[in-house]
Amino acid sequence: MSQAIRRTLAAWMALALTAALLQGCGFALRGAPNYVFDTVAVTPERSGGVAAELSRLLGGRVRPATTPEGAIPPDAIIEVLSESRQKVVVGLNAAGLVREFELRLAVRFSVRTPKGKVLIEPTDIRLERSVSFNEATVLSKETEEVMLNRDMQTDAVQQIVRRLAAIKSLAP
Repeated sequence: MSQAIRRTLAAWMALALTAALLQGCGFALRGAPNYVFDTVAVTPERSGGVAAELSRLLGGRVRPATTPEGAIPPDAIIEVLSESRQKVVVGLNAAGLVREFELRLAVRFSVRTPKGKVLIEPTDIRLERSVSFNEATVLSKETEEVMLNRDMQTDAVQQIVRRLAAIKSLAP
């Protein structure tokens, strides 16, 4: 056998061994979450980025929180109680100019049924990201800041989704 064929064969065997070891330890990719509810309302519907992104992620399951008389209400209501973003100076250089910022996102939410049963007590999610600052690269740092804020928002929504999937029952 040629050297190239032996290397290729060794690479394939290493890949197969790695896959077998990962399967043996219980590793599995996270699949789509299973929810105990078929429909859900997200309130406030349009006030903040987290509520809007959560509504987009849940897609066809989302219904209005208030329903006309005779209409079927949603199975659960996710209440985004507050969402705040901060930009805090955490470092200065010798000249007293800003050297580093910290971006913060705080989201408070709860989940309940339309009849008032609390499924998830009011819960806080707090995220922070550090951003170095240089006056010579202001535009690129502004773009980085926007991207980090969007990343924190997505991270908060993913944490809420994982907590929604952990709800085991809607029954009182």
